[in-house]
Amino acid sequence: MIPAIGLALGILIGLLLQPAVPVWLQPYLPIAVIAALDAVFGAVRAILDGIFSDKVFVVSFLSNVVVAAFIVFLGDKLGVGSQLSTGVVVVLGVRIFSNVASIRRHLFDA
Repeated sequence: MIPAIGLALGILIGLLLQPAVPVWLQPYLPIAVIAALDAVFGAVRAILDGIFSDKVFVVSFLSNVVVAAFIVFLGDKLGVGSQLSTGVVVVLGVRIFSNVASIRRHLFDA
């Protein structure tokens, strides 16, 4: 219940305050969101599998975001930022869909 309340409160605060993202941070934000979603869907899958650990979730969440942002940063410095960003999105997208498929099998036995 606490995570749902935190999510609702975070959305409400974001809608009310409408924070501006600095220009230098804008290329990293979508990648960080996708990395965070990967960790969240992995956590839901782990809960359904009965193997959830809050320590693993926090480490996974932070490491996914840091590694994804570093790959995009490195790509920007090498001049191939969009290609590496696309690679990160594809890899994390595959993981997200894999976790969603597992969640669907748990919930609907299909």
